[in-house]
Amino acid sequence: MDFPKIKRDRIDLHGLGLVANLGVPEEERAVPQRLEADLSLWPEAPLAALKEDLSRTVNYYDVAVACRDEALRRERLLLETLAEDLCRLLLRRWPLSLVRVRLHKFILPDTRAVSVTLTRQPADFASSASS
Repeated sequence: MDFPKIKRDRIDLHGLGLVANLGVPEEERAVPQRLEADLSLWPEAPLAALKEDLSRTVNYYDVAVACRDEALRRERLLLETLAEDLCRLLLRRWPLSLVRVRLHKFILPDTRAVSVTLTRQPADFASSASS
């Protein structure tokens, strides 16, 4: 996968709380569980051009709400699937050149978390059907 040259400007959300029905065993999916997401968003336009205009940037409040809604939208077996779904959502809804989604799941004893990290660009979803 060839990523575009990463621009300096990005927006990060750290520790975004999500709730999802997730897990391979049906019993695990039956109970909503808490996850955390770290999101890095590289806007297409430089942040220096914003001129205090919210409509010209990626509103991180809207990003948080959309990601929370997506996490609850349906059950998934794999953390990896939710991460991919979040990447697709972010790239389709906002003018971003690149996204990185890291999801943390708190499931293993004596382990702070397990995580999955995906980095995607719009071209990664150009030929896929909408979901």
